[in-house]
Amino acid sequence: MQTNLIVIAYFIYLPVALILTWYVARALFRNSIVYMKDIFPSRDDVAGATNSLFRIGFYLLNIGFALYILKIDNINNVQNVIEVLSYKIGGFSVYLGVMLFLNMYLFFRGRKVAKQSALKHIA
Repeated sequence: MQTNLIVIAYFIYLPVALILTWYVARALFRNSIVYMKDIFPSRDDVAGATNSLFRIGFYLLNIGFALYILKIDNINNVQNVIEVLSYKIGGFSVYLGVMLFLNMYLFFRGRKVAKQSALKHIA
């Protein structure tokens, strides 16, 4: 019974983690192209390529972390499945939120540096 519950928990956790990662990445990188174009003015190709590389790195880090924390032990009943899944999915959601804000910080930081650089070239 314990093994069956663990397998069921895996079949619930993995799709949820992957869908959460996909959703956050989609929202973040659909909107971040604006910042990339601001960082690389008149270089749409560089902005798009950089945005794609950020997206790939985001997927690799988050899917890798989701798989890294995959292990589930000591499930005896359905209540344990729900508790373990809430802990895993909740923790992964917090991690995704941190990664989202880290990426936003990097975008804002890059934008600030690009604007400062542009001002130096003008002066």
